Amino acid sequence: MLQSRRPIGIHQARVALRRLRAAFSVFRPAVDNPEVRALSAEARWLAGECGPARDLHVFLTESVVDVPPVVKRVAARVAASHLQRARDALGSARYEAFDHRLGLFAAEPLSAEVGGGIRLDEFGRMVLDARHDKVVRRGRMMEHMSEEQLHRLRIAFKKLRYAATYLSPAFASPAAKPYIEATTRLQGALGALNDRATAARMLADIATAARPTEDTAPALKVLARQATSGEKRRRRKLERAWKEFRKAECFWRA
Repeated sequence: MLQSRRPIGIHQARVALRRLRAAFSVFRPAVDNPEVRALSAEARWLAGECGPARDLHVFLTESVVDVPPVVKRVAARVAASHLQRARDALGSARYEAFDHRLGLFAAEPLSAEVGGGIRLDEFGRMVLDARHDKVVRRGRMMEHMSEEQLHRLRIAFKKLRYAATYLSPAFASPAAKPYIEATTRLQGALGALNDRATAARMLADIATAARPTEDTAPALKVLARQATSGEKRRRRKLERAWKEFRKAECFWRA
């Protein structure tokens, strides 16, 4: 991210931070302490600083097509500002302190008391049972959920997917891969519905950044219609993904 203006750096940074935060979340019942909570909070802050740049890139390259030149010009200025925000965060003393503390945490040997002596497969069943049951309960009312509720459900599925990915080696079950794939598809289907809310924020940012001589209103209306189209198709995809997920075997219960 510091060396290139290409968006791949932002994407890789966010994925790495997401995986780190997911690991803290999955194993928190076994290693919960103030330092773990502080590191997780700092990772969340850093991901938040990288978020706007990544969201704008996804909007312009995946959510809409045929972006007019005037919108591209304004979006380029916004993107440069977002990228600088992320770079400022990575170059800050706060990040250096986080990086140092994270290194110390990773190098610190675990005491025998960590996890209370519980086996990894037993711990995995406890975590996966709780997260799986949570998304099943919430998903039953999926067709009546608001955008905010669907967003929270998507986050719950993301947490379930990471937990399944991290804990599956403890079970060595052939059912783990299809379960994780079904969870990933459902999370993606929920993400497609959530794109509307992200698109609205991106359009508002571009409109705000436009100069008086840049008439972006007509173009933004066209892009807004693009971003919000296909509601029925997205809902059908979500319904199919939900059915596939419900059929998937809970590999840790075998």
